[in-house]
Amino acid sequence: MSSVKKHEFKTEIRQILNLIINSLYSNKEIFLRELISNASDAIDKLKFKSQTDADIIEADTEFKIKIKADSFNNTLEITDNGIGMTYEEVMQNIGTIAKSGTIEFLNSMKEANNKEAISAEMIGQFGVGFYSAFIVAEKITLITKAAKNQKGVKWESSGDGSYTIEEVEKEKRGTSITLHLKKIDKDEENFTDEFTIKRIVKKHSDFIRYPILMDVEKDEPVKNPVLDKDGKPIEGQTEKVIKEETLNSMKAIWAKSKQDITEEEYTEFYKHIARDWNAPLAKLHFKLEGATEYDALLYIPSKAAADLFQPDKKHGVHLYSRRVFVMDDCEELMPSYFRFIKGVVDAADLNLNVSREILQQDFLIKNIKRNLVKKIFDLLSSLEEEKFIAFYKEFGNALKEGVHTDWENKDKIADLIRYKTTKSKDKLISLKEYTANMKPDQKDIYYITGDNLSMLINSPHIEKLKDKNYEVLLMTDPIDEWVVQALTKYDGKPLKSAEKGDIDIDNKEDEKEIEDKTDQPKDYDELFQYIKSELSDKIKNVKASVKLKDSISCLSGDAYDMSAYMEKIMQASGQKIPTSKRVLEINVNHSAFKKINNTYQNNKKSEDIKRIIKALYDLALISEGGKIDNPSEFNKTVSKLMNYALQSVETE
Repeated sequence: MSSVKKHEFKTEIRQILNLIINSLYSNKEIFLRELISNASDAIDKLKFKSQTDADIIEADTEFKIKIKADSFNNTLEITDNGIGMTYEEVMQNIGTIAKSGTIEFLNSMKEANNKEAISAEMIGQFGVGFYSAFIVAEKITLITKAAKNQKGVKWESSGDGSYTIEEVEKEKRGTSITLHLKKIDKDEENFTDEFTIKRIVKKHSDFIRYPILMDVEKDEPVKNPVLDKDGKPIEGQTEKVIKEETLNSMKAIWAKSKQDITEEEYTEFYKHIARDWNAPLAKLHFKLEGATEYDALLYIPSKAAADLFQPDKKHGVHLYSRRVFVMDDCEELMPSYFRFIKGVVDAADLNLNVSREILQQDFLIKNIKRNLVKKIFDLLSSLEEEKFIAFYKEFGNALKEGVHTDWENKDKIADLIRYKTTKSKDKLISLKEYTANMKPDQKDIYYITGDNLSMLINSPHIEKLKDKNYEVLLMTDPIDEWVVQALTKYDGKPLKSAEKGDIDIDNKEDEKEIEDKTDQPKDYDELFQYIKSELSDKIKNVKASVKLKDSISCLSGDAYDMSAYMEKIMQASGQKIPTSKRVLEINVNHSAFKKINNTYQNNKKSEDIKRIIKALYDLALISEGGKIDNPSEFNKTVSKLMNYALQSVETE
């Protein structure tokens, strides 16, 4: 047996050790993920090599990873029966860390420039994952034996700048790593604790294809129980026994063929990763082979999570590489409007440890994301109508966000969004259905926004549109205000607000009516100017309306003005917005307005006229769900008008 040899780490390796130990202290548990991943890789390498060298496996064919926790000696051991390492391989792979990657790793750390920016995902990117064990260990002892070798190798270091290496006797191939753990305070996590180890394995390594085993203490009935006076065993007699337990599920069903998976297994897996009691609404399972290779198993939940619209809502896709957990909440794989999607993407060619910053620039990830999004759109488009509506009622508002944020897929999202209309009753219809039902002479897609469906259906702004049998989209969600900003056209037809600007009802009858109205304001020009002066602090103009049929007044904006609903949303969110004046539109054909004009012409200084003018504005404001400034004054005006009306009835 060769003697123990001591080696000094190179300067850059000592720097790496210092960075790892001190920068990742708050995320210590990742060391176990790294060691288990290395063990799994070692078994993978052995199985791969056995394809050309069948004797390499020998008699030890039960592949496994074993964890041994010793609380008395404060040690944790991770053992595998993988390919093992020779003396030279230990020197190369453990003694010098990542060779060419070392300097690159240091540069990445320097660029981070602070401990918070040095993420746990970075530590293995350049082959330094093994050294994460020094976060929790004051000394590491590694004993390994390469397959078909006679001798084993022992490597040991306290992370202080040096290590020792020697040949030793070892019966079986594989690697055993013993961590001599640091002493901890009472409030720190104990890595010899059974439940702590189980939690970490479940979180990070649940789908490793090989069993991760650990001896656990269980209570079992005693083999020779004490008997009572009648000769019967006394109930409740148990004894502590140590039994080997498998900690991981090994159910990487995403890597299996779809034909080999039952619906029950699909549902069980969904409930596990989504932490959801409900079955999923739909699933997407496929494997892409070629230049880019990955497996994907994605689910659409049947119910939206309570935090779907919270600012810190996490995405639901977990990223794996060769069944080894890389990260959850992988927003680089899924656009924000699909954040409700749950599932797993397993990219074989991805570095096991990769930072989120690198993922954002990674061509492979961008390509996977593009394909995933396309597949999800295809899935949503193929859903039966009943199932799609169930999806839309839960996630429609999240989906709409993409109209404003994803220009590449804006048209695909537009095909999926649904609205109630003035004709659809309780049914949600698509824009495609709307355009198919448009009148032959209709040029625009009309919509109106607000937070009350009943108020929108009865809005004065759409009276003439309904009279002409034009359908109007009723947009009742705040996100719709952003949708119409981005979605200005659909199928070549402009989206037109019924509230802003003039509506173009383009037929001969309407043209004649508009021409008639164009002459009429001359008769009311003086009254219009008076109304404008009386309401100068509230409105910017008064004009004859082409929208109104039954109502006497409404408020509108110019084509590029903020809608009343948008103003309401902004104010509710606490944002300060400049006071905007609206246009007061008057139905000059309304009999009441003609009487108002006659009264004004007869007595231009009448206080009643002033009150009625304010009431015209207040009525318009109320009709769109706004709040009037002086309800008491409005009440008095309406009461007085009622009194006049009743007096007229009594004299008839």
